[in-house]
Amino acid sequence: MNQHYLMHTKEKPHSCEVCGKTFSRKNTLNLHYLIHTKGKPHSCEVCGKAFSQKSNLNSHYLTHTKEKPHSCDICGKTFSLKKILNRHHLTHTKEKPHSCEVCGKAFSQKNNLNSHYLTHTKEKPHSCDVCGKTFSLKKILNRHYLTHTKEKPHSCEVCGKAFSLKNSLNLH
Repeated sequence: MNQHYLMHTKEKPHSCEVCGKTFSRKNTLNLHYLIHTKGKPHSCEVCGKAFSQKSNLNSHYLTHTKEKPHSCDICGKTFSLKKILNRHHLTHTKEKPHSCEVCGKAFSQKNNLNSHYLTHTKEKPHSCDVCGKTFSLKKILNRHYLTHTKEKPHSCEVCGKAFSLKNSLNLH
């Protein structure tokens, strides 16, 4: 009964010691810990990306089907997941409920705030196993790997020119 009550009150007394994310249920927190321990037993048959939870894998499959059943009632943009649509709504409201305790900078998403904290701590926990260069974020390390592989996964549909970064394709 107590766990059920917490769902209605929106209280989240269980917090992750690694990233600070909070949960109303202890078992949900335990599942969340798998993200940090790299326990990812569920992998995508299409691209090989691995997930700690089966539900996240199921959601991921929508990226391959290009199915986007959730649309924004303000701008019409469509999304594969309801939670991504909800996050998108913040771009219209300009709401930024998560603020940095160090400098006061505000963010619409908690994960962006967590990434921002690394600018203050100067932590760079992700290192390249090819050259040893270190990065604060995993996504920046992944982008860095392209300098070693010379891979150019983003190509122009008009002229066929390929780019390693999606940003470069967009500028083209």
